[in-house]
Amino acid sequence: MYRFSAALSLLFALLASCSKSPLPAQEQTGTSQTAGVEQAATRAQVTPNDYSKPNTWLCLPGRDDYCNVDLTTTVITADGGMAMEPWAPSPDPKIDCFYVYPTVSRDRRGNSDMIPGPGEIGVVKAQFARFAEDCKLYAPLYRQVTLTGVRAARSGDQSMAGDPRLAYQDVASAWKYYLAHDNNGRGVVLIGHSQGASILTQLITNEIDGKPAQQKLVSAILLGTRLSVPAGSQVGGAFEHIPLCTAASQTGCVIAYASFRADLPPPDDALFGRAKDPGMVAACTNPAALGGGSGELHAYLSADGPGLGSETPEPWVPGKEVSTPFVSVPGMLTAECVDNQSGSYLAVTVHGDPSDPRVDDIVGDVVSGGKVQRSWGLHLIDIALAMGNLLDIVRTESKAWTNGAG
Repeated sequence: MYRFSAALSLLFALLASCSKSPLPAQEQTGTSQTAGVEQAATRAQVTPNDYSKPNTWLCLPGRDDYCNVDLTTTVITADGGMAMEPWAPSPDPKIDCFYVYPTVSRDRRGNSDMIPGPGEIGVVKAQFARFAEDCKLYAPLYRQVTLTGVRAARSGDQSMAGDPRLAYQDVASAWKYYLAHDNNGRGVVLIGHSQGASILTQLITNEIDGKPAQQKLVSAILLGTRLSVPAGSQVGGAFEHIPLCTAASQTGCVIAYASFRADLPPPDDALFGRAKDPGMVAACTNPAALGGGSGELHAYLSADGPGLGSETPEPWVPGKEVSTPFVSVPGMLTAECVDNQSGSYLAVTVHGDPSDPRVDDIVGDVVSGGKVQRSWGLHLIDIALAMGNLLDIVRTESKAWTNGAG
């Protein structure tokens, strides 16, 4: 039985229903006609946010906010055994993490307001709060392109189409405020997914790549996007001076991938896994094996039911209940970066075994009208699939960067 956070599944299902082959929000708005571009230019003149105000941030260090949540996990082993894995943030993290969330706003306008809703609150718990094991956490609110804006751009309704430049303006303002007032010479990991990863890619290009701020970059984790690199190269394309990561102890590098089931590779209309520019490929760095090859994914999956439809979910293990918000299923998932005629992507294999009493599959596919939208791959759980691996990498990078800087 498939499982994932009900709220997040629903949000992405709504996004998938925008069209038969929807594009990410930034690319949709980029295809507007002249009138739409002029309207977007006018909208981009909206007064900048004041990121000195605490209410413009979802998460800040040292306060009780949306990142101060219960992340206790039930570890379910292949023999059906269950063990509780407690969680606590680091008392003295040496680096910072700066996070930009994906398209989750259900506001009925093209760009979201600055009031956090269920989407923003839920996704920061699922994708970011756990990084407090290694980082001080910074997560700005921003006026992202909403689900409404995505639908409007696809249908040609420019009156409701979102403006990606406004979203970028907010994140850039938050970043500049953070550098000026909070960074204090510390290393920083940039983390983004989907729309958030696209915005961070632009931010890195404009403000970090080849500039003084690059010295502070511990790494950038840009997931659920299609970061361009030249075929056969670790650097170039989207960034001139920042390479892909090939080892956990490497700093100043990028981790990027889009995940697909190994037996459901990217179709011809795939939204991820292919670069837009000739001679380029979509970057794929496997957090379970940065040096190449296959590796075991250390996933932290939601313990919620499927969230779509009214079917009652099966238990993770028959006759046993999970009382924690997350589960971990060691030995069930492996991944490998592949580059073939389908694209360049993280191929995820779910290992079923008749002797394994655990549920035989996981959720992560975008589902619309009861049908899996293959063009999205496992977009819902790009981060959750490898959360433990990413944490291990950031922990190692933190030590390397701190030793190198100090």
